[in-house]
Amino acid sequence: MKKESEKIEYILEVENLHKTYNPDSISPVLALKGINIKFEKGEFVALMGRSGSGKSTFLHQVALLDTPTKGNIIFDGKNISDLDDEEKNKFRLDSIGYIFQDYALLPELNLFENISLPMMAKGVEEEEYKKDVLDVIKKVGLEGLENNLPSELSGGQQQRVSIARAIVNKPKILFADEPTANLDSESSKSVLDTMRSLVKDYGQTVIMVTHEQEDDDIVDRTIWLKDGVIEN
Repeated sequence: MKKESEKIEYILEVENLHKTYNPDSISPVLALKGINIKFEKGEFVALMGRSGSGKSTFLHQVALLDTPTKGNIIFDGKNISDLDDEEKNKFRLDSIGYIFQDYALLPELNLFENISLPMMAKGVEEEEYKKDVLDVIKKVGLEGLENNLPSELSGGQQQRVSIARAIVNKPKILFADEPTANLDSESSKSVLDTMRSLVKDYGQTVIMVTHEQEDDDIVDRTIWLKDGVIEN
């Protein structure tokens, strides 16, 4: 916790965030009902709640993977709510990383190539990003597996590839949607330890959706959602 005299720096501020699916139908789905919350720089936060509480929906909005019905998303002091599609794509490549529950790796690409995808999307030449890719491979403990295909990796290793891909651009914030849901307990611990080290070593901000109560022990703060609103 910061001392009272220290100024708190927020990386993400969410104001009155709403998301309604099928708003013009007879039965619209009110997924988010006015979320107001702030996230500090270098904070590891868990979003928890029952299925249908709005956790993943919230993550999709603030990561600009979906468009909110109403509200503002302030990222590092800038309102990013009204960016057009091209600006959103650039913002995602430059400023955020996203870890998917199902790894989302391309099966025909090896480990090195999968991690390099954000750099390729930005048009960076391999000689410019090769060192960065090798550095994150070492960071997540996958040295020596650079040429392996996803099918030749365990579930835990595939998720660490997903983490490496998400951080290779040195994003300011990392979003993780149930990153350990498909893993055994040992692999889950390894993935969470890796994410915890990102906060410690890089000052990374991590916002993670999880169902696992024990994950509460490794994060700085837990936010509970219920029926599209914050409980605590």
